[in-house]
Amino acid sequence: MGGLRFIVDTDTPLTLEKFLRGRNGVSARLLKKLKHREGGITCNGEHIRSIDIVRRGDIIVLDTGENSTAEPNDSLFAARAYENEDIVVFDKPAGMPVHQSVRHRDDTLANYFAYLFPELTFRAVNRLDKDTSGLCIIAKNPHAANIMQNCAEKTYYAAVHGVTDESGVIDAPIAREGESIIRRCVRSDGRRAVTHYRRIACNGRYSLLEIKLETGRTHQIRVHFSHIGHPLAGDDMYGGGLDDIGRQALHCGEMRFALPMTGERITVRSELPDDIKQLFGGEMTL
Repeated sequence: MGGLRFIVDTDTPLTLEKFLRGRNGVSARLLKKLKHREGGITCNGEHIRSIDIVRRGDIIVLDTGENSTAEPNDSLFAARAYENEDIVVFDKPAGMPVHQSVRHRDDTLANYFAYLFPELTFRAVNRLDKDTSGLCIIAKNPHAANIMQNCAEKTYYAAVHGVTDESGVIDAPIAREGESIIRRCVRSDGRRAVTHYRRIACNGRYSLLEIKLETGRTHQIRVHFSHIGHPLAGDDMYGGGLDDIGRQALHCGEMRFALPMTGERITVRSELPDDIKQLFGGEMTL
């Protein structure tokens, strides 16, 4: 069973609802759901209502009672770059989808998560394309998923064709391309998309860029660099060549975020994968 545990840490008595919502960010939706479940919310092991008073030292438990829906697969592997009781940050390898789909039923990060945590529901806080490698946050409970939404500051690294400017900002709206479900393009009627980049290495054939996103549109990095004439190496969907690497050379290499319960600031890093390093002779550190 999945659950959340809180210890009341205030000297001022307050209602359970004020403690959970005002002090700990528990969503009204989750509270409403648990109020109607037997044993959904307990204080020191006893049933408690949202209007009841809680006091310092009381132990509040929310029993979310959820299970993973993906089939567990123990043949997969993704390193855990960080983990606590609320989240796990995986270092996802290229080629592994995050979510299940018609074509990917048992080879996803969701399947591996189900093997590691069969009692939990899979909640991806950030998404990476199948062939993008790097850091991916999975929340272990609905409260953490709610708190972590859009709070992580991410740094990406990409190898693009040609020699880019030393730094720049790409501000170009992105829209769906025609009737395609997958492809995106820069178009005046699209949604605003802003990408900041800095060149950190170059060998004439490729530039290695450090990238930070001001917005988070689908395929934003891939579309933006194709738009300025520097498509990602290996990204044949948007004009990149497959001569030296067989997937888009894109990696989520750093995340900064505050922990859901304590607010402690955490930085998690992932080393640049070998296939991207090889584009620059194999000697490359971030």
